[in-house]
Amino acid sequence: MTLNTYSFELATKVIFGPGTIREAGREAKKLGMTKAMLIADQGIIGAGLTAPVEEALQEEGICYVIYDKIVPNPRDFHCLEGAEFGREHEIDGMIAIGGGSSIDTAKAIGTLMTNGRDIRTWAGVDLLEREIPPLIAIPTTAGTGSEVTFDAVITDTKTHEKLNILDLKIAPKVALVDPQTLLKLPSRTMAACGIDALVHAVEAYTCKAACPHTDAYALYAIDIIQKNLRGAAASPDMENCTGMALGSTMAGIAFGYSDVAAVHCIAEALGGRYDTPHGVANAIMLPVVTEFNIPSNLEKYANMAKYLAVDTSNMTKEEAAYSCVDALQKLCEDVKIPKMREVEGISPVDFPELAEASFRNISTLDNPREITVDDYLQLLNKAYFG
Repeated sequence: MTLNTYSFELATKVIFGPGTIREAGREAKKLGMTKAMLIADQGIIGAGLTAPVEEALQEEGICYVIYDKIVPNPRDFHCLEGAEFGREHEIDGMIAIGGGSSIDTAKAIGTLMTNGRDIRTWAGVDLLEREIPPLIAIPTTAGTGSEVTFDAVITDTKTHEKLNILDLKIAPKVALVDPQTLLKLPSRTMAACGIDALVHAVEAYTCKAACPHTDAYALYAIDIIQKNLRGAAASPDMENCTGMALGSTMAGIAFGYSDVAAVHCIAEALGGRYDTPHGVANAIMLPVVTEFNIPSNLEKYANMAKYLAVDTSNMTKEEAAYSCVDALQKLCEDVKIPKMREVEGISPVDFPELAEASFRNISTLDNPREITVDDYLQLLNKAYFG
């Protein structure tokens, strides 16, 4: 076997299992926190998911304040406001509770607290000058994997495009992954987040930045997600929620240490312009982009089909590779992901600009097949019109 030289550095300690959310106080104390900022949206707070964290902090004598200006597709101005809030209250650590929006907002808040200036300054790769305050991430959805990545995706409200901060200095110090937090997720949320996690694994495995370590995480994630997503979306229980929580975190490690590709490039363009839920945006583009990318590596896509539970024993390599498209499409349909033309707000009139925005995305370079602005435009049209 011939391999290129690569590095693989895990920056986040993962504590996995039922009840781990109650470890927040002990872990915060180990990180030296004396006054923490809890970062969660009002829905998470209203559902009582911050309560065990608050109790755990109180038990350890750690003071805390709550910042709740969290929205889907996090906005740059909320991150700036959060940084000012953190400085005002002299916090020395952060605990993000929720989906990727809460965790990415925390990463961006931390960036601004220790590095200053604005989000645009730090959008790019390895640009931060200082580490963010210690961050504990507690995911309450099985989708983004943000609890184990060193990437934050923030909406630039002036340009309506997504900005990526990509730097090990923003990685959470600890991820508390508790499957119990998923038990009451609405079916629609479980489905969209679950497909988001699957896309992370698919793109991590097939993109140009993949390596053997990330391949292993990605294939494990694909297997466990496809086994559990339908059940978790229809009738969540501890078994399928455990599978989804584990699959999401494994997929997060996979793409966090390789990359995503064109599905995400388009999804982030859609989210920046229309505020389309990220998981839905990924799901509506997954089959068509996969079909486009398959010629780049028949071997990998044929192997991936097996992890998608396709019986490839009587197929040629090419047939096995292309069977991924139907398998992914069927999974999206089974968990009731809408068609692109059914998603509110999306207009083909905007597709030329969306294609340009997709092409400018930092992950275009790692798409497994070379892709142009015109290719992006054709993929958008194919997803919309069929």
